[in-house]
Formats: sequence, C-alpha cells, structure tokens
Amino acid sequence: MIGAKHGEVQMTSYIPQRPGTWGEWLTFVWGACGVLAVLSQAVWKLAPLTWAAFVGGQMLPYHWLIVVLWVCANAYMEGYRGFQLSYSPMVAERLFSLRHDSPWHHRVLAPFYGMGMFAAPKRRMIVAWTLVVVISLLIVVIRRLPQPWRGIVDAGVVVGLMWGALSFVVFLVRGALGHPIPKRRERKRRTSSYVS
Repeated sequence: MIGAKHGEVQMTSYIPQRPGTWGEWLTFVWGACGVLAVLSQAVWKLAPLTWAAFVGGQMLPYHWLIVVLWVCANAYMEGYRGFQLSYSPMVAERLFSLRHDSPWHHRVLAPFYGMGMFAAPKRRMIVAWTLVVVISLLIVVIRRLPQPWRGIVDAGVVVGLMWGALSFVVFLVRGALGHPIPKRRERKRRTSSYVS
C-alpha cells in the first residue's frame, strides 16, 4: 500500500477485486450509473439557472469577483476535498465490494449501498443521511435567493458536482482496469497516557 497524508486522514491505495461474473458486472454498472444519475441530475437542474444569471445582464464587476472566488472555493472544498479525497473513493470501494453472494437488497439498491446510505459503519450512515437533509434544506433556501446570487451559488455547486462525478468515473475506470484507487483510512485518535 502506498500512503500519503492529507490533513486528518491517511490516504492509501489498493487494487480492488473486479467483478467476476456477468451478474456482478451488472450490479456494479447499475450502482455506478445510479450514483452518476444523482450527480448528473443535480448539475442538469442547476446549470441553466447559473447560465441565466451570467447572461441576464445583472452581473456587476464585484459579482464576477465573487463568482471566481466561490467557484475556486467549491472546486477545492467540495470537488477535491469532499469528492476526490473522500466520497468518490469510498463509493467506488463499496461498489467494487458487491458480489453475487452479497445480500439481494445490497445489489438491488446498489447506488444507495455505494453511497453509504445503509449497511455501512454508523458514522458513515450518519454523515450520508445528514448530508441528504442538509442539502435538501439548502436547496429550499437557495431557491429563494434572487438572481444573480442564486446563479453565483449554483455555479460553485455545479463545479463541485462535476469534479465529483469526474473523479468518481476515474476511480471506477482505474479499478475496473485493475489499477490502484485511493482508500481513505481515518487516523486513530491519540489517547492521553495521563493517569490520575
């Protein structure tokens, strides 16, 4: 395993076991397409709103500066740190783990299994479901923003989601071809050796 430190986590790489049977490949493709459909649908809905803000003539010079800063921040935080270093490798790893003898509901619900919505460590499921709730609430709030602010916010989100989808596809292809993909491993917390 190859390791590289990124903040509070240790990144290692591993070569996943590729699907062996047609059924395993079908489950893998179903899971991958389902996850990509979720990401693509969000981009598909947000991109026109972003474009409308840019061509509507409402953007002033300071708006453009905010767009550049916001897009760069989202590319780094959401795209690179959130997706590329954490979420995309985790989802790819879970999809590669599905086998013909995996429980039937894991295979039928492969996209949700891959995203860690169930049959995952407790912390992963809490994070996954919390993200669903928080993102849903943010969508309600952002819909109420006037243009160009809504378009500015959506521009950053679109860039982050596109980065995430692309990194996910890269990890899937690398793993399917037998190349290593990153695996995120939490560092163990230090415990105090102080005894009272």
